[in-house]
Amino acid sequence: MSELTQDRIPEPGRISAVTSADGVTRNAPPAAPKGKRPQHTGILLVVLGAVFMALLDATVVNVATPTIRTDLETTGSALQLIVSGYTISYAALLITGARLGARHGFRTVFLTGLATFTLASFGCGLAPTARVLIAARVVQGIGAGLMVPQIYSLIQLTFEGPARARALSLYATVIAVAVVVGQVAGGLLVSADLFGTGWRPVFLINVPVGLALLVAAVRLLPVGTPRSAKGLDLPGLVTLTAALLLLVVPLVLGHEQHWPLWTTLCLAAAAPVFGVFVLVERRVARRGGAPLVPGRVLRSPDLVCGAAALFFGMAGYAGFLFSFSQHLQSGLGESATRAGLAFAPLALGVATGSLTWQKLPARWHLPMITAACALAAAGYLAIGCTMRTGGQGGLVLPALQLLWGLGLGYTTSPLLTLALSRIDPADASDASGVLTTVPQLAQAVGVAAYGSIFLALADRPGAAGAADASSAVASAQALYATALPVAAGTLLGALAILPLLRKRR
Repeated sequence: MSELTQDRIPEPGRISAVTSADGVTRNAPPAAPKGKRPQHTGILLVVLGAVFMALLDATVVNVATPTIRTDLETTGSALQLIVSGYTISYAALLITGARLGARHGFRTVFLTGLATFTLASFGCGLAPTARVLIAARVVQGIGAGLMVPQIYSLIQLTFEGPARARALSLYATVIAVAVVVGQVAGGLLVSADLFGTGWRPVFLINVPVGLALLVAAVRLLPVGTPRSAKGLDLPGLVTLTAALLLLVVPLVLGHEQHWPLWTTLCLAAAAPVFGVFVLVERRVARRGGAPLVPGRVLRSPDLVCGAAALFFGMAGYAGFLFSFSQHLQSGLGESATRAGLAFAPLALGVATGSLTWQKLPARWHLPMITAACALAAAGYLAIGCTMRTGGQGGLVLPALQLLWGLGLGYTTSPLLTLALSRIDPADASDASGVLTTVPQLAQAVGVAAYGSIFLALADRPGAAGAADASSAVASAQALYATALPVAAGTLLGALAILPLLRKRR
């Protein structure tokens, strides 16, 4: 981030406009009223609580899906849409959400997103049908897409020097932990069956938390003066969303509908529409606008290779997580609590890798990422082989979960740093937006593609606890068959880093 030079004395409690070295008008850190200390701890708790809630919701539903399926009498395709509908709308809006914050004030857009997310969570918890739940999940994703981009900006504007570094470190830790803690929390909430509500507390728990965060945010977050005039690129947003829907929806619905003609036509149209998106972005840039994905950002080899590796890694993670959750409950008949707790070693591995990789010498970071991709791929294959006969996995399963988690932890966090390491400060915000969007899109595609492989091969799951030996074996073999392409895709992530390894020798 470029150095900031303040151009006027700010009003007490407000964020003043500043001009950076690259000529872009930005907001400066808020000045505390005279005689008062800024409530930095409260601000940090609010924004980290919000990002934890948003990212937790991307995974907490995985453990609940078998119960949702039984309660709402829905299909496997609907379950995939319940999971991926959130991530699609979330991912598609991240860059636009960041620009709305710059135009209308980070605080205003954050509050709007948080209120939308909280209200949609209430709608999810009360949804009477799968269609209503899917629609509410999409609205939830819209709220997250408005809220989350403001968090990084609010941290940058509120903290300076070592305090900013500590805040960003906590932010990265929350991201790493929330993604997998959602599995454990989901299992505990579903099994608790609070007041006979089954899976619904998975969403309803967000309501009191969201309301508390709203009250705290209104009181604590600084009021900013929006100064950015950067365009929103609505044509780019529309074409990107259309391309994603053309890819994801037929992958989700195709296997249960026996691949009717419309699914083939949609998949065939996805690539041309992505091409149209590229042309739209170039046209916006030629007119002096602000494309969602600036071409100069994509000319960075670090960003392109890092984003590609991140895409393959996160797609495999999300797809296998969805499939494994289905297998544990619907195939093996595990309770939601046991299924959720089964992912505790995964959470430990991810947290360990995310928090310790920087302690290694810098020259090891690129080889470490490639080795970690291979480690995660080995974890997928080993879990698939261990569970293949329909057994419980015994004491070996936690060790393999830990292996999988370490591979993810030593891949995801380093890739986020690597991809931005050589980006020009003037392009830092756009590059960050691209890199924040990639893993969310990857998760949507991973659940659609890999989840469809599992659901197509497994027998129709029944209620948790009602699985028999034949369905357990069929589900286990489907999990093994899913692990093969997941591992192959993860190894493609390792290959994406190889050009950088050769370049830096």
